[in-house]
Amino acid sequence: MRRLCEALLLNTGQTEGNFLRKRPTPGADMAFFLFGDFLEEVEEFRQAVMEKTAFELQKQLKIHYRCQSGPLEKQKQAVIAIIQLLETHHFDWRDLIKETAHNDAEQLLSSSLAKDIARANLKMPVQPKLWPPQALHFDRSVEKLLHMFPTTDPMKGLPTTEVELRQVHYGPNKLPDPPRTSMLKMILTQLTDFMVLILLGAAIVEASQKDFNSMTVLLIVIVLNTVIGASQEWKANKTLNALMNLSVPQAQVIRDGEQQLIASEELVPGDLVVLEEGGAVPADIRLIEVSQLELVEGILTGESLPVPKKTDVIKAPSRRIPLGTCVGNAFMSTTVAKGRAKGIVVRTGVQAEIGKITTAIHAGLKTKQKTPIQRKLQRLGTYLVILAVVLCVLVVVIGIAWKKDVKIMVNVGLSLAVSVIPEGLVAVTTVTMAFGVRRMAAKQCIVRTLPAVETLGSVTTICSDKTGTLTEGKMGAAELWTGDNNLYSFTSSTSLDPHQGEIIVKSSNRAPRIGEADLSLTKQPSGKEGQTDCSGLHPVPLKTTQTEAYPLHLKLCLMVTSLCNNATVTLDEAADEWRSVGDPTEVALTVAAQKASLGRGFWTEQGFEKISEKAFDSERKLMSTVYRVAGTTVLLCKGAPEELLERCSTYVSHAIGHDYLQYETLPITEAFATQISDESMRMATNGLRVLGLGLKKAQQNENENLTESEISFVGLIGLIDPPKEGVRESVMKCQQAGIRVMMITGDHIQTAKAIATKLGIFQQDVPGMASDLAESRELDLLSEDALVQLNPFPNVFARVSPDNKLKIVKALQKKGELVAMTGDGVNDAPAIKCADVGVAMGQAGTEITKQAADLVLLNDNFNTIVDAIEEGRHVFDNILKFIVYLLSCNGAEIFLMLICAIADLDTPLTVMMILWANIIADIPPAMALGVEPKEPGLMKRSPRLTSMGVLNKVTWTVIFLQSLYIAVSTIAVYVVSMRVFSYPLQEAQSLVCHDKNETNALIFSWLIFYISGLCSNYYATIAPFVYVTEYTTICVENWHIRK
Repeated sequence: MRRLCEALLLNTGQTEGNFLRKRPTPGADMAFFLFGDFLEEVEEFRQAVMEKTAFELQKQLKIHYRCQSGPLEKQKQAVIAIIQLLETHHFDWRDLIKETAHNDAEQLLSSSLAKDIARANLKMPVQPKLWPPQALHFDRSVEKLLHMFPTTDPMKGLPTTEVELRQVHYGPNKLPDPPRTSMLKMILTQLTDFMVLILLGAAIVEASQKDFNSMTVLLIVIVLNTVIGASQEWKANKTLNALMNLSVPQAQVIRDGEQQLIASEELVPGDLVVLEEGGAVPADIRLIEVSQLELVEGILTGESLPVPKKTDVIKAPSRRIPLGTCVGNAFMSTTVAKGRAKGIVVRTGVQAEIGKITTAIHAGLKTKQKTPIQRKLQRLGTYLVILAVVLCVLVVVIGIAWKKDVKIMVNVGLSLAVSVIPEGLVAVTTVTMAFGVRRMAAKQCIVRTLPAVETLGSVTTICSDKTGTLTEGKMGAAELWTGDNNLYSFTSSTSLDPHQGEIIVKSSNRAPRIGEADLSLTKQPSGKEGQTDCSGLHPVPLKTTQTEAYPLHLKLCLMVTSLCNNATVTLDEAADEWRSVGDPTEVALTVAAQKASLGRGFWTEQGFEKISEKAFDSERKLMSTVYRVAGTTVLLCKGAPEELLERCSTYVSHAIGHDYLQYETLPITEAFATQISDESMRMATNGLRVLGLGLKKAQQNENENLTESEISFVGLIGLIDPPKEGVRESVMKCQQAGIRVMMITGDHIQTAKAIATKLGIFQQDVPGMASDLAESRELDLLSEDALVQLNPFPNVFARVSPDNKLKIVKALQKKGELVAMTGDGVNDAPAIKCADVGVAMGQAGTEITKQAADLVLLNDNFNTIVDAIEEGRHVFDNILKFIVYLLSCNGAEIFLMLICAIADLDTPLTVMMILWANIIADIPPAMALGVEPKEPGLMKRSPRLTSMGVLNKVTWTVIFLQSLYIAVSTIAVYVVSMRVFSYPLQEAQSLVCHDKNETNALIFSWLIFYISGLCSNYYATIAPFVYVTEYTTICVENWHIRK
């Protein structure tokens, strides 16, 4: 039902026409009628609607368009019926309809038709009681909240009888228990690994043969591998440590008129909770009374400073708003730094904010698979174990065929099995990854889980935030379009220094591109006094020292940006640095005005005195201030272009005097509204955030309380958050490496598209890429499986919520992608934990997000992710080198033992010799291979397929041939020493080289000397035969010299 509700609301909001004359489409009207039918008939649908905010319904239903004059009778009936139904579910019609249409709506709701529909509703069957949904209800006033919870008395709280009913319906206020894994279970998991089991079996057999030295060495290897593996698993589950202490044990609650101390688990939505200084918040609460209340919400928002709380109503487009803006709510597990308050519990247990996050992280821990290198090494280990068993049985059978002692042949077979297992593999892999961690730390990337180092090298898709990761995270004015059809651009737009950069005057009869403002040309003569000639083809810089010569519209626009603004930008003389205070958007507008020497100080000198202000909110999408100057009162307004145009009746035409407030206005026509719409769309398409600018002078019969109506439009200003330096090159580097880069942002889809195009993420000229865009409302309509089936899969997701991020990650993983996901907010933690590689922002990230992540970027830079991926590939290359080396050495031992068994020769190596070779002789050279420099062209290869093993046909062939060559060379020396020189077997097998007998340990020394030489040049894995032949000659020559 939620998906059906989302689909109908998505379609009811479809409109056609320009800013001035928008109206619902026929399809939207049909969806509106269906919405009313489902709301009336289906209880589950009503429950889904109740989870919406009033403003969310206002934005999606667009009832204000349907209240205007001229609707059909059927449309009127649908509007009245839907409003009356929603009012029965605690919605106020004034919140459901835009303020500009309240008069029309009031007339419609008080008409005889509305009364007839109300009487008809009374005759309908009584609908079953709906429990209030668990939501923050930040958009409800205290009065409306109490209306939703009619049994909650603001003084006496809930009656006990009601509490019991609610506990049955809502469940306990308890966070889910984490899926903890004990250290004993981690150790047992490591001991049940195939490679460890074969070593345990070997140790048991050695003990039964009373060869305690070999048994001891084997047990040491097992203990080391177990400790390394268990410690890695313990670190991977460390996220739970940040979640274990989040539950609040007790709560102060008022029930039956008495304040009680109860267990927090017993709280239910509707309970009246008392918060006091030093205490913790036991559930998500909507505050109804506050007294100097300040909460520490760092666990959720990352903000260490206490946050003041009020009971104010917040108008927001949806329930998905930043937690930091919910000033009327207190969240579970946060602490009271100051003051006291009373509030109504609105969300408990897993429905609370911290409960949702905890549940999602736990789910991520259960479902997250092993890393590629873990899966590949496990697969390799399985193959080696099977090979060990087969060879062991084969050697025993061969020995029995030669009629040798069974006990001896079992020892030989056991030696062969030990030869198969590369005992040093886990240790060398860990050390190699540790070196990779050090190299990444030098590049501002902290690795929290060791296997993530190699996993990065297998990543096929990067899902990246836009703001602060792909872009600078700083707003700056880029373009200004004025009502006289002039266009201005700003250079060095994101610099706070108003003396840097300049304002460029350009013709607006063409669509400029971002970056053109960097042109530096000379100013041309103006056509008329007080105006700048923009008719030429070339941009020209504006002379900011001649403010009196500015065009009227430019002056008025910069007046609005400067005075309808609370931000300040000042020079810190001690640090010789410009600093800002305030919202980033307002900071950018302030800097734009200061660049033209028309900052707040200029207007203050002109006599402007601020009288009042109406702050920006998400419902109006506007901000306005009222000033008095020279006996005139003026309202200055900025905000979303479509919202401003609805309140504009005229536009500034031309000056009629020397004063900047002396101007003529003309009515806004369809043609002019279309032009504004086109310019706004052009700016948005260029990746700019667009604001409309307007003003209104008080008429003689008006007082200073000016309303946001009958405004005169003056212009549009476009703000940009430019891409970070080097990001485009990094994106291209990823694409060359076969890695797909996706942008996931909360911005408008046109802004996201423009930035993605500029970075090369969205390429419209490439076939199949034009439709690779999606918005959150489209994601809400798709199931996870349906999202997987999208072809092509979108590269850019706009207006995305944290829930959408998790759905995107899971869909990509179902498509077989290996996903890296970035995030900073606490709500991003589930998606980060679910991703194959979770990346948290070090500067903007919260503590829980960092705990859930595999990597933490200290500089919050996308380029660092690409560097980390390159380092991951480097690590895997080095792992591959020493695996080939280790298996070549072990393979030589296998062939040596096998050939001797088949040829009925005495066993050349004992178990202790093999262990000494595999551990003491092999591991140090292998570690040297683990720190080899990166190969050229590392980022021009496609990612490794996760379905492939760690070794392919080529590497297996190299291992086979190298092993065979070493074994044949060694066995040749062994045969010569035994048959030609007649050395005793004990001397040939001796591990100790005595001075009196230089030929002792000949076979063992030959083998060790050779495999060390094999490691001395890693190119042996590429051209083994040339190197092996050359090195064998050197060995033989040295042997002859010593002899």
